[in-house]
Amino acid sequence: MLENFTRKLAVVALSLGLGAMAGMAQADEPLKVGFVYIGPVGDAGWTYSHDLGRKALEEALGSAVETVAVENVPEGPESQRVFEDLARRGNKLIFGTSFGYMDQMVAAAERYPDVKFMNATGFKTAPNLGTYMIMADEARYLEGMVAASASQSGKIGFVAAFPIPEVLRHINSFTLGARSIRPDATVRVVWTSTWYDPNVERQAAESLVAAGVDVLAQYQDTPSTGQVAQEAGIKWTGFNADMSKFAPKAWLTGTVWNWGPIYIDTAKAVIDGSWKPDPVYGHMKDGTTELAPYGEEVSAETREKVEAKRKEIESGAFAPFTGPLKDQDGKEVLASGQVATLKELLEMNYFVDGVLGSAHGK
Repeated sequence: MLENFTRKLAVVALSLGLGAMAGMAQADEPLKVGFVYIGPVGDAGWTYSHDLGRKALEEALGSAVETVAVENVPEGPESQRVFEDLARRGNKLIFGTSFGYMDQMVAAAERYPDVKFMNATGFKTAPNLGTYMIMADEARYLEGMVAASASQSGKIGFVAAFPIPEVLRHINSFTLGARSIRPDATVRVVWTSTWYDPNVERQAAESLVAAGVDVLAQYQDTPSTGQVAQEAGIKWTGFNADMSKFAPKAWLTGTVWNWGPIYIDTAKAVIDGSWKPDPVYGHMKDGTTELAPYGEEVSAETREKVEAKRKEIESGAFAPFTGPLKDQDGKEVLASGQVATLKELLEMNYFVDGVLGSAHGK
């Protein structure tokens, strides 16, 4: 798996084009690129993975770019002040790494039409505002397969941040993957209403352990869920980055991001004048999302099943959201053989059959 991931990254690097790079290096002034982070770089998860992407941008484009990052910027009015400050300081490309920055980025983009803005996971655009995301629900499906294979009871717990379409899609895909291995598997969701809060995440994970789950998963920014799993003697799948070192005895695998290619390609487009506010989506096939290394207790049989399904996903032979598919109330949302459209994926507002909990965050 790691060798395959490395090969993908090499292909991505080669695709950058040495000729274009040479032209960039001759520019009189570097492109100033600002990054606005919802949490600290040391969260070991979401923000950490974005900062790895920023560093990849610096390494790939060298003196053609100059980057700056602002950490711990809350959603709401304060974020707009940060965006506008970065624009005033000469940053011509600004990335916001949270769905909750969306309206503030729209406002900042209107005030600074000569600056290009990019919002991660958002859906609102403008002539100088685009969106970007990695469709990690593909890797999430595989992660769910691993989780179900490790569960003795079929009861899996999921610590989740906010009920936005991106998070709902991840939970649903994880559940579909789990049920492909064990049809009676259930995924119980506890909402935290925070992206980054180790204490709240811990409390949510502990409540799931008390409810009887024997595997924990997460859409959160810290490894607190895994630490609870290890203390309880159960298993865990992480998220955002390879978190295995924080709870190695509980570790199974996890979905990871590789933001570097998106940041590199976007900066190149701004530099050469080809940038457009079109949505950008990464996939497993291009190496922007993958599974982290397996834990020692993941069996060879499970690895073979996951690898086979991964190949189907990358070839286009299989999509996680393929009908027949029902929501948790028994209503058909996809007919037999029907594959969810991108619009349907981005607007997902329901839980699939097998998820326990409310899709509205209650």
